[in-house]
Amino acid sequence: MQADYLDAHERHWQDAELLFQAQRWANADHLYGMAAECGLKRLMLAFGMPFDTNKNRPAHQMDRVHAESIWVRFESYRSGHHQGAGYALTTPNPFENWKVEQRYAHRSNFNQPLVEAHRSGAETVARLIQKARWEGLV
Repeated sequence: MQADYLDAHERHWQDAELLFQAQRWANADHLYGMAAECGLKRLMLAFGMPFDTNKNRPAHQMDRVHAESIWVRFESYRSGHHQGAGYALTTPNPFENWKVEQRYAHRSNFNQPLVEAHRSGAETVARLIQKARWEGLV
């Protein structure tokens, strides 16, 4: 299957929101991280991230990371692009305590305040995606 970071961002965001409203903290949290990762990777493509179409993934190993690391990687592409000035991310990284491996953790490890912080980070990315659509970047 061909990678479609934009569609993946949108569906992970939508499902995370449904799970958040249902207080399904663990799965909502996982999907907020995935939504942020996919959205940022789509923007990174627009800002010039090399992509290996034969392997269907970013060409550079350092770009094949998840939400906790992609937040930082994004800056290297954003800052080097002429349209990047309007796409700065918040600091500190709201996903620095998020790991993709947490999908295996027991649900009792997740609570509303933890998930709200990740939701806020994913919402920041969703707003940047909306801006990029409006400006014709994606």
